[in-house]
Amino acid sequence: MDAEPRTTYLLIDGENLDATLGGSILGRRPMPEERPRWNRVLDHVEEHWGQPVRGLFFLAVAGELPAPFVQAVMAIGFRPIPLQGEGKVVDIAIQRTLEAIRDRDADVVLGSHDGDFLPQLTALADGRRIGLIGFQEFVNAGFRDMPHLEVMDLEYDVGAFNTRLPRVRVIPIDEFDPLEFL
Repeated sequence: MDAEPRTTYLLIDGENLDATLGGSILGRRPMPEERPRWNRVLDHVEEHWGQPVRGLFFLAVAGELPAPFVQAVMAIGFRPIPLQGEGKVVDIAIQRTLEAIRDRDADVVLGSHDGDFLPQLTALADGRRIGLIGFQEFVNAGFRDMPHLEVMDLEYDVGAFNTRLPRVRVIPIDEFDPLEFL
């Protein structure tokens, strides 16, 4: 009998990624067509790491459940985790989830820039694959020194957007295309 394939847990910090996109990149609330295509994120991790992915999408809910968004992320394969309470409920839930993954034979990819997850992600760097998805220029500096962490850029590596974002980044010379600037 074949063993179950190893699983990757993909944890999305929806608040952090959305705040970075709107506040730091666009300078305004993103339009629907400017938001990531979350199905591409799931597909990228599954194809890139060659194993099944379980997507968990964490979001804070202040009032009513955002039913259309919840239904949309469910339809593409994420399990939404709507949270309510005082403080940084999304961060608390992700920290607890990362701690619980330590007891599983699984890999993990975190979609966030937030350094609050450094202790939990560092504890998972015990031989399993660990990854981080976000905008490379906004990733917390503490992640850059973490051994064996694979950082994937949401736009350039994952291809999660339908439109080009107005980002300023350091370009490796091998990737430089002058036509992008002419």
